[in-house]
Amino acid sequence: MTKLLSDKRKWEGKKIFLLALPAIVLVFIFNYLPLWGWSFAFFHYRPGRSIFNSEFAGLAYFRFLFGNEVMRRNLFNVLRNTIGIQMLGYLFSPLPMLFAAFLSEMHSSKFKRIVQSLTTLPHFISWVIIFSLMNSFFAQNGMVTVLLREAGLVAGNFNLMTSPDNVWIRMVLLQQWKGLGWSAIIYFAAIAGINPELYEAAKVDGANTLQRLRYITLPLLLPTYFVLLVISIGHFLNSGIEQYLAFANAINRDSIEVLDLYVYNMGIGSQQISFSVAVGMMKSTVALLLFGMANLASKKIRGSSIF
Repeated sequence: MTKLLSDKRKWEGKKIFLLALPAIVLVFIFNYLPLWGWSFAFFHYRPGRSIFNSEFAGLAYFRFLFGNEVMRRNLFNVLRNTIGIQMLGYLFSPLPMLFAAFLSEMHSSKFKRIVQSLTTLPHFISWVIIFSLMNSFFAQNGMVTVLLREAGLVAGNFNLMTSPDNVWIRMVLLQQWKGLGWSAIIYFAAIAGINPELYEAAKVDGANTLQRLRYITLPLLLPTYFVLLVISIGHFLNSGIEQYLAFANAINRDSIEVLDLYVYNMGIGSQQISFSVAVGMMKSTVALLLFGMANLASKKIRGSSIF
């Protein structure tokens, strides 16, 4: 009997492994095999040439990154943009949780479905299309700009799309608009898992909607929020490239160029492949350290962590 139970457990374990195997293979192909590209940072690589025929550079590109004054100044400017935009994004990070909590209290299920669909839709719109829409409204001859100019509220040469002023907050607001509904999905799932008896007991005790949100929904959503926050800290320097590549121009470049766009410009634009890989390695190392520190802080403060 014991042997049968043991064999059954082993077979169950094998079935779980087989179910997870496709995901493991995909992670290995797309997350681990590309790490071979890090070797380019240690060679004087030129496009079209095999890395095995390239001269070994050692740590030359890393020394150049931190030893050259111009490169240090450029890197500092890029890090300032990246950190500034990311910190503004963290200020808005509770919005999906609050949005999901308030929408869940709506009595009309039809209204909730419509709102959730409309707020999730922008996630599937590319940044190129969003840039085109913004340009048609807020460029120098855009509809909104023309109306503001005729009302005497802006100057004749005003162009929000090229202005470097407040570009950080504009980028963050666009991110929030694009990702609000999508980011709220996990909170809707967490709300669905809350015991309905808690709400029924609160109603019996006379709690109104805001009180139920304050004392039941939001406290039970906070663990999910903190887990997502800790994970996002590991991606602190990963601002993405699509949005900034679409909205960047010669006028606002110094204010909008984030680390990912800087790596792209150096690697693809300037053909400095090895140097851009060295910058990417530095970014990954810092991200790993930040994630470890955030996870440790969560364990010390909250008593729980990701691993």
